[in-house]
This record gives sequence, structure tokens and C-alpha cells, in this order.
Amino acid sequence: MNLHTNLISLLLPSKPHVMIPSTRRRFTHLHQQRNYKIVRYSIQREEIKFLEAGEAALLVGTCITRTLTPALTLELGVQSIKDAVIELKSKRNYDKDKAGMYRFQIAVSPGSKALSWFCCQDASLEVFPQFFISTAVETSTNKFLSFSRTRGVFGIGAAVYIKTNFSSASADQISFRRYQPVDSTYPTAYGLFENNSFYMFIPQIELVESEGLSILTATLAWNDSSRYEDAFDVIIRLITVLAMPNEDNRLNRCVSSVLRKFNMMVDEHAQMVYKNALLLTDGCLEHMELENASLSSQFSLRLSANVSISNNMLDQSRDISFSLKESANINAVWASLMVEECYRLGLTYFCIAPGSRSSPLAIAATCHPMISCIACIDERSLTFHAIGYARGCHKPAVVITSSGTAVSNLLPAVVEASQDFLPLLLLTADRPPELLDTGANQAINQVNHYGSYVRHSFSLPAPTDVISTRMVLTTIDSAVYHATSSPCGPVHINCSFREPLENTPQEWSQSCLKGLDFWVSSGQPFTNYIHSHNSFTHSSLADVLNIIQGAKRGLLLVGAVFNENDIYAAVLLAKHLKWPVVADILSGLRLRKYKSACYKPNEDILFIDHLDHSLLSAEVKQWVKPDVIVQIGSRITSKRVSQMLQDCSPCSYILIDNHPNRHDPSHIITHRVHSSISQFTDQVLRSCVTTRIDSKWTSFLCSINMMVDWEISFLLNSENSLTEPYVAYITSVALDYGSTMFLGNSMPIRDADMYGNGSTRGSAPSSSSGFPFHWIQVAGNRGASGIDGLLSTAVGFAVGHNKRVVCVIGDVSFLHDTNGLALLKQRISRKHMTIIVVNNHGGAIFSLLPIASMTEEEILNKYFYTTHNVGIQNLCLAHGVKHVHVHTKAELQNAVIKSQHEEVDCVIEVESSIDANANFHSKLRQFACQAASHAFSTISRLSAPKICKLESFQYRIQLLAPLTTTRFGNRHSEHYREGFVLTLFLEDGSKGIGEVAPLGNHKENMLDVKEQLQFLTHVIKAVPLYSSLPLLKGSFSKWISTILGIPPDSLLPSVRCGLEMAVLNAMAAAEGSTMLDLLHPYAPKEECSRKSLNVKVCALVDSDETPEEVANVAATLVDEGFTAIKLKVARRANPIEDAIVIQKIRKKVGFKVHLRADANRKWSYNQALQFGSNVKDCALQYIEEPVNDEDDIIKFCEETGLPVALDETIDNLKEDPIKTLARFKHNGIVAVVIKPTFVGGFEKAALIARWAQQQGKMAVVSAAFESGFALSAYVQFSCFLEIQNAELCNLMNVEPAPPVAHGLGTYKWLKEDVTTEPFSISRGEASVFDAGQTLVNFNINQNSLIQSLNAVEVRNYELKVDVEGVTFSINVKELGDEKNDNVIVFLHGFLGTSEDWIPIITAMSASSRCIALDLPGLGSSKMHVHDDMDREADLSMKLVAGMLNKLFLILTASKVTVVGYSMGARIALYLALRCNKMVKGAVIISGSPGLDDEVKRSVRSVKDDFLARAIVSYRLDLFMETWYSGELWRSLRSHPQFNQIVASRMKHDNVEALAKALSDLSTGRQPSLWEDLKHNKSPILLIVGDKDEKFKKIGQSMWSKLKSQDHSVKRLHTMVKIPDSGHAVHIENPLLVIQSISEFVTRLNMVLDS
Repeated sequence: MNLHTNLISLLLPSKPHVMIPSTRRRFTHLHQQRNYKIVRYSIQREEIKFLEAGEAALLVGTCITRTLTPALTLELGVQSIKDAVIELKSKRNYDKDKAGMYRFQIAVSPGSKALSWFCCQDASLEVFPQFFISTAVETSTNKFLSFSRTRGVFGIGAAVYIKTNFSSASADQISFRRYQPVDSTYPTAYGLFENNSFYMFIPQIELVESEGLSILTATLAWNDSSRYEDAFDVIIRLITVLAMPNEDNRLNRCVSSVLRKFNMMVDEHAQMVYKNALLLTDGCLEHMELENASLSSQFSLRLSANVSISNNMLDQSRDISFSLKESANINAVWASLMVEECYRLGLTYFCIAPGSRSSPLAIAATCHPMISCIACIDERSLTFHAIGYARGCHKPAVVITSSGTAVSNLLPAVVEASQDFLPLLLLTADRPPELLDTGANQAINQVNHYGSYVRHSFSLPAPTDVISTRMVLTTIDSAVYHATSSPCGPVHINCSFREPLENTPQEWSQSCLKGLDFWVSSGQPFTNYIHSHNSFTHSSLADVLNIIQGAKRGLLLVGAVFNENDIYAAVLLAKHLKWPVVADILSGLRLRKYKSACYKPNEDILFIDHLDHSLLSAEVKQWVKPDVIVQIGSRITSKRVSQMLQDCSPCSYILIDNHPNRHDPSHIITHRVHSSISQFTDQVLRSCVTTRIDSKWTSFLCSINMMVDWEISFLLNSENSLTEPYVAYITSVALDYGSTMFLGNSMPIRDADMYGNGSTRGSAPSSSSGFPFHWIQVAGNRGASGIDGLLSTAVGFAVGHNKRVVCVIGDVSFLHDTNGLALLKQRISRKHMTIIVVNNHGGAIFSLLPIASMTEEEILNKYFYTTHNVGIQNLCLAHGVKHVHVHTKAELQNAVIKSQHEEVDCVIEVESSIDANANFHSKLRQFACQAASHAFSTISRLSAPKICKLESFQYRIQLLAPLTTTRFGNRHSEHYREGFVLTLFLEDGSKGIGEVAPLGNHKENMLDVKEQLQFLTHVIKAVPLYSSLPLLKGSFSKWISTILGIPPDSLLPSVRCGLEMAVLNAMAAAEGSTMLDLLHPYAPKEECSRKSLNVKVCALVDSDETPEEVANVAATLVDEGFTAIKLKVARRANPIEDAIVIQKIRKKVGFKVHLRADANRKWSYNQALQFGSNVKDCALQYIEEPVNDEDDIIKFCEETGLPVALDETIDNLKEDPIKTLARFKHNGIVAVVIKPTFVGGFEKAALIARWAQQQGKMAVVSAAFESGFALSAYVQFSCFLEIQNAELCNLMNVEPAPPVAHGLGTYKWLKEDVTTEPFSISRGEASVFDAGQTLVNFNINQNSLIQSLNAVEVRNYELKVDVEGVTFSINVKELGDEKNDNVIVFLHGFLGTSEDWIPIITAMSASSRCIALDLPGLGSSKMHVHDDMDREADLSMKLVAGMLNKLFLILTASKVTVVGYSMGARIALYLALRCNKMVKGAVIISGSPGLDDEVKRSVRSVKDDFLARAIVSYRLDLFMETWYSGELWRSLRSHPQFNQIVASRMKHDNVEALAKALSDLSTGRQPSLWEDLKHNKSPILLIVGDKDEKFKKIGQSMWSKLKSQDHSVKRLHTMVKIPDSGHAVHIENPLLVIQSISEFVTRLNMVLDS
């Protein structure tokens, strides 16, 4: 293959090692016409060999990435990689590999800073290149460069060198992106460029900083000129010689001074480029190869010991000695020295308050080129701003003030900094000593002004040349050391100045500068303080570790944590302990963005986000008694949680925090560990502490938390008005990965702690972190918890943290700190902010305290609420800050989302009121308390048995009349209802019955239902039940997704309804109770009370007789005792006729009977108006679905004044039903009619009913002509809803609504029943007791049964086929009628087997003969080459297709439908396009027609060969760990049964044959079928997962080719995108795949039959 025309050359040393630069290497610096100074790298050593461009492309294409388990620290991550490299080297059969590339990557702590690691390397380390590149700044400038703020990439060594050439003409066409994050999922190439060349390399060691963590990567490569083992050895040696950064000492250093040791050459025009290395070898030419490459103009690059270039990294060249000697006076000298020393210590942010006495300091700071300054007239706001900065970057800001009360104004912020351990340096100007106590202006005693609230205080004498200036430097050095040493805090230096304060010349002696020469030249601080680490050993923690190991009911409490390293460590500790985790809002773990909606409770961290509100329940509070509490981080926001901790005493209570102060207000802590969270976690992980936590403890807490979470979420979303808790909820949802939150004190922080959404989904950054979620950092001023200075602190936090900040603050706090708006307006080196001001016109927190109920309103308003009418909009206008005023939920959501995407600061004012806020908080507490108590009661008395098996029977019963869905003119003499009866058997012998009764006109049919039931029969064996299932608050959905492994919405509504019915009845039977008892633990238990419980039933009338005759029927029903009647309308010629019937009925039965009408969406809007205008005086209770367009429902209500009920509108609610229902909160909609079999079961029905009841609407349960058994279940469910509604009214303090007549009148249609005891009604009411007895003592009517759908045995056998001198022994699995000519053959993907298809072929075997094969070389299939063959046979696509065609002839005489996934899909497509004699049609699941580009084909074949050899060389499980870490499997990795899926891939008899299949059937070797698609004559169904972006694009291209053909078969082609699934769509969403295949096959057979 001639690829030398490609523009990439790659360099590999023949013997990779830690390289010492040769003097024969030559670097030339060129100044190009585009002002780029480029380093041209010439290699003159003979042992260095350039590869041909084609060889280079193939080598990079072989890259395999293995992701290791996250490491606590960078050092541990390096060690993990070293161990993995050594392990891999020992296992590899490298003689077979001439070339290859491996990457090892591991997540390490976010404190692992790329810049720190680059700077800590010894200048004598001769491993090149070495570089740091900044990737996360908008405007690159060295002024804001710091170890804490600046994020980027560190790399060292070169696994691969790449040279890319292109014409200078094309260079201008390249579109570069600036400062883009590096995607660590793929190897990245870095380098420099000039007009016609790129010089790039892939580092051997690389550290990429990402959101919340850093990714460490090691890359090694070899080819035929370098030995495999040498590539491994070089990494091992490099890891050994690398220096590790000291994270504590780096904070107090300036970057420039550290970089000076490398003798960097500054090139202000140079830029580094970086790009996904895999995309460099795409087969494209010239400039196209580097499209979307990224640039950075802030970097440092060392190419040898003598050649280093840098841009925007070093400070400006300054002669410190000259500037000092030229100072106008001694004041300027001292001030300049103080500012310079601060800079050298890494303090580059100065907060300056205007004043005369501080002029020398202010002038020195503002004139320093590397210092950033901000000013504010309010010293209090300014200092709060400084501590906000310290919160964000964990290093001090410097505050400069004048003398007098300006110094006193700093005290509130000093107190906060002291209490919350925030470093701060205060430089306060003062009058000289001779002016004190003399009555001089602005002269007060400023010495020790802040008392015990500062860590250190020093008063400098007035500047004089008599004193050595070394004293000034050491004073600053000492002050910063005290401020940044544990416990961190504020340090005060009082600075006396005599006049002249300005730069008026005044003689001074330069002798005071003696001894500063080394300081001037070094760029280092005068005194370097070394932080010592009092690292404790395992023995010193032995007692604590033993306590943790012995815990049975452990609780991990994460308090306020502001350091990202500690947050990361807390996550690793939680994953290790597997204890329930209670995360405070300031922990950084309370607000989380999950990558998937599927949770894995046994593997992920069990967060208990709502312990606070769960403790409102007396039962829960009594039960929650942990035996060991481990708290990391000192402060806890929740008062109830703090009280719970006190109530648990005495128990082992361990507090870990990195300060020595006492945080134990209740005096209950038994063990106090003074260390960082990272150090403590390291000891726990090293000691291999394991715990045996009581499963009941975790499951109870999880279930209770889930129910309270559901309740809170429901109330927040169903409440129509905009509430303050909703502000906390929706703000946390709107946060993205690049944002942080700052919370004001009083209500905002409490609301966020209680109501913040801790489990939202988000688009995760594409780095392999190893964590299922990303955390959102939250900050607040909780040191002294005051409301002063909060806005200023938030602005400072945004500057220090260098991320977008959303600040939520109360109106009083906002008004208390309006000078913060002046700071907001200045926008000094920070990203934009969103300030949400909750304006309830006073101090709302007092309304939630006992004083509110014991004090007169006038006093409350004036002295506590401090009610006001200040115009916040006017304040913002005065400061030039954008302001948005919102009053509704929608307005708030829109404003927050818009502000996140705008590059402007914005204040969002949320209108609220104190009384409404107090009432809604009370409502939340009451309902949360009830939910917690209900959950605790339910799970306490229920076990969690396992399911033994599921059996299904199809029934058919005769009806007395046609269904109301049948047209009047199409009614026959005999009418039937069909469905299925499910019997769920538990391992304890209990069983539960459910009914599945689809109606064909509701998008369900018997075949689809039958297939889903067959599927469930297979997957439901031996699965456990949750004791929380009867709670119906998301528990069924979680069980279906987690335990059954399918998306809940993929179940047909009737199937899910029947399944839930069977499960609930089985669990009730296991407890010897009924469904009602199970659903509501407080339902009446006494037999007399139970027998008296009845449910009102609404009679149903559907008749085409005359109005008088229909009225007589209604009258008869009234005589039978019915108090409510529903008439089916929209059946007659026009609405007027229906109106006449209604009028006749009303006249006949009077007005004491409730009269309903049901139009079933059959009328247009105008027809509905006709009907409405004629029944206005008929007192209809409601009319169901009067119009065919749901958008006209509200309009109909308002136009006619008639009450309306929803029915069909709620049948198709999918995601977020509350949001959909919110459209219909209108008072004219008085009811929702809920058919459980249509809406999808009892859980969703209960949700809809709860919403209706919460809105004051009727929740009417309605049947869909099910049997008497389902009607009995609906009676019990209706009773549950009535009890729930009564409780709801009681909690809301409203009059209970009268009992609802439920739509169960369809029982009159039943001529036969599936039960031997027919369902009965007495006086218009159904007995709840009798219904319960029917459910418990169900006896099936044998005459109603048609067929059984019990579990079927898979027929397993082997077939031998001879093709072209090769004998294939193919393992076959078969289900279905062997005589059925409708044959479907299923082909699995690579690493799969025929076992993958068992659930699907079980489902489809009811209508088809289903056959699944193990493809050659996989599973149990084998191939044997005949002895007369002179070579090993290639397992080509043609050979496999020929084998399958012969196999089809053995299996059947008819054509087959071939279904293939991935590799199997490529084979199926080949069969359909080139070997279609036996192919009726093909279903292509995540398949491709191959590659039509020769370069891509070559790269892919080499990569697959490399992977194939890896299978043989390493353990299969190690290979699969690497295989499934790829981007293609991102969605599958979030599947709750992912581990079981991967384990099933181990079932292969021969790994050599498996490797051969991968190599021979590689996409790179498969013939391209793209052109064949145009001429295809076989019907094709394309199935792709909606999350599989790669194959969605391929599928769309295939679809375009198929639809462009002229053949008549075109109309049979179909493409389906399956939701909630990625590449492995048949595993992730099998039911929709079954449905798609079934519909395709049915349509195919119909066309062929016709």
C-alpha cells in the first residue's frame, strides 16, 4: 500500500529509553511571515528511523486504552500504572507483535495539578520533550497564572513523534479552536507549527486536568525497529525518575520564579497545537487532517537541556534592584518590597480600599506588572470579597486599607475568615507612633486590633533606612506562613507610614538594602518555609480503623468540604466503605450530575439526601441509630441531623478535619482525627479495612430516602406557584459541570440542603473518570454564618475559583451588601455570574421559628422580618448590572438557563412572600413526614422474597354487549374479550395473580403482549422483589430497570399493569393480607371495618336507542342504587342528538344523580361547542375528552363553562408526567379518568391520581372491560386512593371531598368471567372486602382458557457443515414450532454467543421458529481445516456466508429472516446483498456495510490484528476490561447489569479461535458493501440505538442508499432508532427491538403472501 503521499511522518527510537540529549541534535528557531517562531527539529543520529506515513497511520491505529481503578493521589496513580505496565509486560507474547501502542489511564485527585508537576521536575532530568499547556483560560496572560487556578496538561517523553506537512496555501484554511479541554479518552498529539509543517508528539506520561479530577495517562509504542519489551522498560524507568509535586508548598510560590530554573526563552508569538491523534490518520489529506485542532498560546515546552520556549508563562523582565534604588522615598521602598515578596509567595490578588495613609502600598501594588488589583469604597465588602477569593483558590488575597475606622470595618470578614480557616493577609496603614494618643486625625489604636481572630499580628515600624529591609521581607514571609499553615486564617500586619505618602522625592540611604543581592537575582521569597507533614501511621489510627471495621450500622457524614482533593477523597472513601452517605450541601457531594438514569445500588455510593426530612417521622427518628459515625468536614447545616447525632450518643463518633479546633457543640465526639481527608482516606484504603454493614440498615435508609425524595420532588413540581424551595430545586438542576454555587445564609442554604436535587442527569465530560457522577462544588460563609458581605464573598469566590458561579441569596442579605454590586461590575479575571435574589420583602427565616406563632404581627414585621419595599431593579440599574424579575416557574427556568449561556453578569430577582413561603415549607414537612412514616411502616413489615417463576394463560370470555369502542353499525351477535392471566410464584410458595388485557385500538395487540410476556417469563426467574414496591413512588420503575434490566417505559402499558398486579398480589399473599393492606399500612384491619368499606361505582351506558329508551335504561340503573351514570356520546349522527339524550336522562333521573358524558375525543372543537351549548342546564358532573385536539381542552372549558375530565390525554404520559399534567391545572378540568391498563400500571396511576387530588380534582379509576379479577384489584386500588385523598385533605387542612364514583361499571358487559366467583355490585357500590377475597382466593374458570404461555425449553444441538475444505461445527439454540415456515436466524456480535439472544428468541418463539447460532470461533462453535489444505483457512466473510447458506438449507426449506448485531449484522448484510438465495429479509442491528476508504481499512485491519493478538497474549477478562472501556460502550457501561453482561462474555471454548474471528472478520477485511446497497433486492430493517452517535450516522447513510433504489422492495425498508440505548441496543432495550423485528417480519410475510 503506497501511503507515502500522506503528510504524516512518525519517529520512534529503535531502543526506547530515558533519553539523554545528544549534542548532535540541532534546533533552529525561525521567524515566519505569520510571526510564529517555530522550532525545527533535525535528527542526525543514525539509530533514529522515520516511518513511512502509512506505517505511522497503522501504528497509531493499533492504540488500545486500558482504564484503571481511580487512585487517591498522583503518586498512587503513577504506582498503579507502573504495576499495570509490569503485569502486562509479563503476560505478553511479544514475539508476534511487530508494532503496537498501549495506553494506561487512571483518574487521580483534582489537586494533581499539571503545572505543579511540570514545575517540580529537576532541570537536570534529561527526558524530553517536557511541556505544560494551558487549556482552560479565555484570555491567556501570565498575570493570572497560578498553581491553584491555571488548568492544563503536563506531558513528558515522546512515545511517538509526528511530522505533518501541508502546503502554505492550505494553512490559512485551517480552523483552530482555542483553549479547548483535552479529551483524555483518546491519545492526543501535541506540538508546534509553522506555515507548512506541524511537529508533534504523543507524550509517554501525560496528566490532563478535567472537571473535578485529573486523568493520568502512560503511552508506550513499538515497531519493527524497536523491541516490545524496551517500550515497557522506558515507561518503568521514566516513572522511577519523575519528581512528584508537593501540593502544600506550591501554593505559596509564584509560577514565574519556579520556571526560571529551566532558562526558558520567551516567544510571544509561539503557539502549541493539540489534536486527537487518531483523527490525524483519518485518511484525509493536507489541511483537512487538522481541522478542529486546538491552540494554546500559554505554554512552556522543553525540547532539550538547552532549548526551551515559553509564551505567557514568565513575568515581565524587571530589574528589581534598579527599581528599588530609584524609589522616591523610603516609604516606596518598603511598600515595593512588601508587594514584591507577596508576589513571590504567590499572592497576586490585592483588594485595595481608597485612602491617603495607605498610598505607598496602593501605588506599589497597582504598579506591579504581575499583580491584579480591585478596589471598593466599602472596606467591609472589600474584605469579604478577599475571603471569597480565598475560598475559591485556597490562598490569601491581600487587603490594603487606610487607617482609622477603615481598619475596624474589616472585622466582620476577619471573624468569618478566622472561624472558617480562610487565609487572609491584611495590610493596614497607620499613623506613626508619635501621632497616636494625641488627637491626630484618623489615629486609633490599631495594634492587635482584631484580637484572637487573627493567627498572627505584627506592627511594622514606620519605614526608615536605619532598619534593614530584610526585616520587611521576613515579616511578609512569616505572615504568609502563619496564614496558610493549619489552622489557616487571617494575619494582620499594621504598617505605619510617615509623610510623604506620595512619590515625593526624599533622600534615603541604600545601605538598608544590604544583603538583598541574592534575593534580587533569585526570584524566590527571602525565606522559604517548609511545611512539615505529621503523617500518622497505621498504628496511630489502629483504634479508629478497628471501630470502622466492626461497624454494622455505619454512617458516613460529609460536612463542609471546600477542597477538591478532599471531595475526591470522600468519594473514594464512600466507595470503599459502602456505608450510607449523608452529604451536607457544602460537602460538594450533595448536588450531583449522573451520567445515566440507571442506578446500581450495590456498586455506587448510597447517598441519603433527605435524612433531614426523614427524621421528621417519629418512627424513623427512633429507628435511625448508627453504631459508628464517621464525619469528614466539620460543619453540618441540618439542625435535625445534628440532633440525631446527639440522640445516638453514646456511639463511636469519629470526626476528621484538617485543623486542631474543636467542632463538637453537643460534646459527643469520641475520636478526633487531625488530618486532611485525603490522608485519612489513604490510611483506610491502605489498611484494607472492610466492613460488614447490615443490609437491612442500608436498604431501609435507601427506601425511606427514595420515598421522601419522591414526595419532595412531587410537591415541588406539582405546586403551581413559584416557591422558595423550588428555587433551590431548579437552580441545582440547571447547574452544569463548569459551574459552582455560592449560597447565602438564612434560608437559601437551608433550602438548598433540604430541597436541592442531588441526582440530576447531565452530559458528562468525555473523560474516563471511573465515577458514575460528577459533583458540583458549593460554598457559603458558615464560619460565623452572618448575612453580611455575602454578595461580595460570592464575587471573590468567582475570581478565585475561576468557574461560573451561581449565587443564591436572600433579599435582606442582598440589601445588606449592595456595595457588592460595585465589585460585581468590575469583572476582574473571572467568568460571568448569576445572582438569584429571593425577594420575600423581609427576613423569612423568622416565619419558620417558634417566635412567629408567639409574637404580634406588627412587631414581627418591624423588628424581625424588617419588611421593606426596596427596588432591587433600581439598585442594579444604578450599578449597570443586568436585572431580570421573575414571578413564575417558567420565567425562573428560562432566566437561569439564559443566564448560564450569556457572557454577562445577571441578577435574577425571584418574587416571593413570607407567608406563602412559611405555608409551603410547612406543607413540605408534613408530607415528607407522612412519606417517611409510610415507607418505614411498609418496609418494616414486608420481606423481600424471590420470584420462582411466572406463568401466563391466555383467556377468552364472552360479553353481553359489544365494547364501547365498537361503532354502532358494526356490532355483531357475539362479542368477546381476550387477555392473559399471570401467575407469579414466589420461593416461599406464595403466588399472585395479574391480568393483562390489551385493547387493539390502543396501540397494543395480542401478539406484542404475548411476546413481552414470554420475555418476562424468561428474565424474571429467581429475581428478588423490593420490599418498597407497594409504596408505588418510583419503586417499580427502579425494580424493572435495575433487576429486570429493561427500560420501564419499554413495557407495554397493559403488560406493566398486569405485572404490577401480580407482584402486589404475590407480596400480599406472602404476608397473608390483601392488596389494599399492602398499599396502605394504615387501612382498617378489623374485620367489621373492612367489611363495611365500599367503593362507589359509576354505571356505564352505551346505547344507540332512542333518547327515551336510553333515559329508561338510566332510570333502571338509578333504581339499582347507582348514584352516578356515564353516557358514551359522540356515537350519533351529530352532537345535538347526544345533547337531547342527556336532556332526557336528566329529566328522567333528576338532579341528585351525577351525570357524566364521554366523547372519547371524537368531536371537533365546533362540534363540542354545539353539544356544550345544549347541555348547559343539565348539570353534568363532567364530560370526558370533548375535543379531538388536547390543545383545545382549556379553550372549551372557558367557552362553555362545562366541567371537563381528562382520559385519553393521560394515557400516553411518558417522561415527566407532572410537567405534562401541569398544562391542565385549569379549574375547569375537574377530574382525571385513570385506566391502569392504559396508563401503565398502578404506580403511574397512583402518581396521576395524587396530582389530581393535590389540585383538588377527582381521581376516577376506570376499567377497560377487564375481567372480574382485574375489577377486584381496581376496587382495592380505588379504596386506597380514597383513603389517600382523605389523608391529603387532612394534611392540607381542607374539607374532605365526597367519595368518588369510579368507572367500574364495565362489569355489566361480562357474560363470562375468568373467575369462578363473578364480580358483583350491590346498590351501586363494590365491597372492598369481597374484592380482597377474590384476589386472595382466585379460582380460574377453566372454560375461559385458550392456551398456556409457560416457560419453554431451549433446544440445543450441533450441526456440521463442510465448505471449501473446512468443517464447521456450529452450536445451535432453537425455540418455536419446528414446523413453522417463518424462520428467523439470529447472529451475535464479537465476544457474544447465541446465549445473548435467548430472551429475544424466547419472546418471538410464539409466532416464529427462532434459531440462534454461535458464529465460527465464538462460543462453542468450532472449525477444522481438512488435512489436504496446504494452509490455514481464512475465516473470510465469503466463507462464513457460504457456510450459513448451507446451514439454512439443513434447517429449513423456506427462506429465512436473518437478524444480526454488530459483527453478526455485517454478516447478515453480506448475506442479504450477495448471498440472498435463502434470505427473505435482514435485520441489521448496529451494523455497517464496511469501510470504503483504503487507508481506513488498512488501519482498522491492523488494529483488529493487534487486538486479536492481545486476546491470546492476555487473560480474556483483562482484554474485555480494555474492550468495554471504549466510547462505543459508554451507554452499556451504565446498564445496571453491566457486570453480569461482561461475565457472560467469558463463555468461549477457544481464545485462539476467538482471536482469529476478530482478525479475519475485521471490518478492515470485509468487502465494502456501500455500492451493493443501491442494488439491493432484500428487504432490510436498520436498528440503531439513539445514544449510539457513530452508528446512527452510519445507519442514516445506509438508509439514504436504500431509499434511493428503484426496486419495488424499497417500500419494505425500515429504519428504527431505539430510545434509551446505545450500541448494544438488543441488550439495553430488548423489548423495543423485539417489537421492531416482529412488525418487520409480519409486514414482510404479508407482502410475500400477497
